[in-house]
Amino acid sequence: MTRDKQPHRAGEHDAKKAAEPIVEKDDEFQRAMADVVPLPPDPRGRVRPARPVHMPEPPSDAVPAPRDASLLDDEDADGSYAADGVDRRELRKLKRGVHAAGSRLDVHGQTAAEAVATVKRFIDGARHRHRTVCIVHGKGLHSGGNVAVLKTRVRAFLRQQHVVLAYTDAPRTDGGGGAVYVLLRK
Repeated sequence: MTRDKQPHRAGEHDAKKAAEPIVEKDDEFQRAMADVVPLPPDPRGRVRPARPVHMPEPPSDAVPAPRDASLLDDEDADGSYAADGVDRRELRKLKRGVHAAGSRLDVHGQTAAEAVATVKRFIDGARHRHRTVCIVHGKGLHSGGNVAVLKTRVRAFLRQQHVVLAYTDAPRTDGGGGAVYVLLRK
């Protein structure tokens, strides 16, 4: 090997080559877009601006729902929850009402703390007798600010319980979004 020709180092030279095309492509794109002019608004009014979304404010005396990020990640967009290892087909069966509720609990009119305590006693008593239970918490239509306090607190509590394998909105015949079907561990 002579001094003029040194062995090629893969890391050095390749990194320089890789950086150059990106800069060149960026410059080329900037030159190509230099004379671009934004389109004027549609004169016929076919595209309407989006209306601002106003969220109802909870009343000052309402009990805030727990905001533990790990709990919120487990819940689907439709309000369903399945613990790790639970087959999603079981969740679909629960949602369709294939698993009939063995027992029902109605917590309407209770405070959030009372409802959570009642649900805890109910789950502890029902877990050895029933595989599926129905808890009616309401939709929150008559609460201050139309905020479903019981719904969020009850469901947050259910996600924390190791005996709860899954839950989902009850079928429409049993209350829909105002009730929850809970699949319990055997």
